[in-house]
This record gives sequence, structure tokens and C-alpha cells, in this order.
Amino acid sequence: MPITQLNVQAIRNLSELSLTPSSSINIIYGANGSGKSSLLEAIHLLGLCRSFRTNKLNHLIQSGGERCTVFAQLDAMGSGISQPLGVERDLAGESRIRFAGKNIDLTTLAELLPIQVINSETFMILEGSPGVRRQFLDWGAFHSNPEFIRLWRGFRRVLKQRNSLLKYGKIDQRLRAVWDSEFIKYAEQLNTLREVYIEALKPEFDLILADLLEGVSIELGFSPGWDKKRGLDQVLEENFERDLRQGYTGAGPQRADLRLKVDGHIASERLSRGQKKVVVSALKLAQGVLFYKLNSRSCIYLIDDLPSELDRQHSRLFCNYLEKTASQCFITCVDKESLTGLWSESTETCFFNIQEGALSTQ
Repeated sequence: MPITQLNVQAIRNLSELSLTPSSSINIIYGANGSGKSSLLEAIHLLGLCRSFRTNKLNHLIQSGGERCTVFAQLDAMGSGISQPLGVERDLAGESRIRFAGKNIDLTTLAELLPIQVINSETFMILEGSPGVRRQFLDWGAFHSNPEFIRLWRGFRRVLKQRNSLLKYGKIDQRLRAVWDSEFIKYAEQLNTLREVYIEALKPEFDLILADLLEGVSIELGFSPGWDKKRGLDQVLEENFERDLRQGYTGAGPQRADLRLKVDGHIASERLSRGQKKVVVSALKLAQGVLFYKLNSRSCIYLIDDLPSELDRQHSRLFCNYLEKTASQCFITCVDKESLTGLWSESTETCFFNIQEGALSTQ
């Protein structure tokens, strides 16, 4: 489902930029501050209607402007037929998303253009909060089962209602029983989809990691957000008084976490910085491989400054796996030569030089 044509307007220092990318590997190179990462940011906006670098639209939209726009021709299903996709955001926070001449919502957009980001923030999968790991996990669950988004929305609605009752402080027992029943129903189904996804991800991750990081074994585990030795109904009952004092629900899928361990120890505390780079890269690659197997189409990788994230040896291995995923990739670097010679001769590779927010013709 590659992007066959891309046009960017008013994103940071990219006043107006147009390019025809390769369906495989696209290397965007140039000096720091030239606009390389902004181009990746534009593609992320196209797929998710938001930036991966900031939540503030006044930082994303070019200084002095009121809106930004990204437009593309997209072969969404890999059929060889491209259709127009456009996303517009303005300073007021309004969004406009159109595909093939029709308005679409964020869920449809995410399904059309599945995007994986690998940058310095990717390390937060190991070092960050459980929320970061849930986001990683739910990306996969969303793209592996169409029921996920319905269950996730239903659960969030019930959780919000239960927390509102807890904050109010006085809860009718019959009303509490109704919401607890709904909470448990959605929680258990949501948990099942997450567990199924992790079990499918494990073999892909193990295989890739064995090639990228020889001699290191990572155990992938999962905590659902409550003690599975007891039923969730029992947990909610036992925790009710504490939840009432705190004003929110302390157990459930909203507390789920992906656990990564080395020899029984938390991976982030045992691995070197370089090893962490390889592990999070393997996780992202595994998601891409599994996505392809489940959906018969590939995702798009946005990789910011690959040479700084991996040494030459690991970069070569990483690039070999990118080729195997058949994914369209947009990869930034400062020095063009740092990403030359890493690809097979049969891989279609395009290089784009960005200087001061514009494509160089040199």
C-alpha cells in the first residue's frame, strides 16, 4: 500500500514540498535542521492526523500560517490503483480528512495507512511508563482484529463512567453492579485480544532478535492490569473502598503492561544502550512482519536518523529485515554515504536531499 505521490504544505520549515517516492526504500538526507524529520512528521500526520514530535499545532504549522496540509496518492490495498488521500489541520484544532473524494474518520485513516515510527523516543518502550507499552501493544491488536476498536471504545466509556461515580463519592449499589458488570465484560474481552496478539508476536520477535542480538534472550510477558489468580469481579470488590478514596479505578486493562525481561530481570535495567536500540528495533520489525502476515499488505516505516540508532553491522541486518517486510520506508540521515551499500541490488532505493526545507536539485 505504498504512497505513490506526496505533497506537503506549511509544516515547520517545509513551505511546499513534492516528491515521488520509491515503493520500497527512501533515504532523506541533509544537514541538521534542514527539514528531514519534518518530512517524516508530515507522513505521520497523513496517517494519524497528528505529529509524533509535538501535541502543539502552533509548533507543527509553519510560523505565520493558519493550517497545514498533506496530500498523497495512495495505493491502499496494494492493487496498483492509487487514490487521493488528504489531511488538513488548523490552529483551532480542526481536522479534515478525505480519501477517494469522501470524508473519513480517524479509525478508517489508521486502517488505510498503518505507520510504524522508529526514533530516539522508541526507547521508551523499554524505559518509559506502562502507557507507552500499551500503546505499542494496542497498535498491533487494532491492526490484527477488527473487533478491537469496538471493545476499546466500549471499555473507555465504561471506565469513564465508573470513575465519575467514584469521584462523586456516593454510589447506589445497584448502579455500581451494572457498571461493574459492563466493566468486567469489556475488560475480559479486551484482555483476550491483547494476549492473543502477544502470543502471535513472540515467535516473530524471537526470530528477529536472534539475528540482531546474538546470545541475548528476551522474555515477553504480559500483565493484564489485575491479579489473574482472582476474578476481576473479586478484585473490583476488594479494591472498592480504596478506589472510592482515590476517585478512580485502580485495576483493569487501563493498567495493563508489556513485560520484557532478561534472565528474570527487567530488560531496561540489564541491557546496554546499544542492546536496547536493537531490542526496540526488533520489536518494531516483528510488528511489521506480523502485520504483513495477518493483513497481506505492509505498513509504512518512518525511521528518523537510523545511523545514530544502530552501528553499521546492526544497520545492515536491520535493513535486510526491512527489505523482507516489503514495506515502504522513509529513513533520514545526515550523511548519504552512511546508508549507501546496505541494500540488495534488487531493492528500489531513492535518495532525496533536503536543504533549508526544500528538495535540492543538485
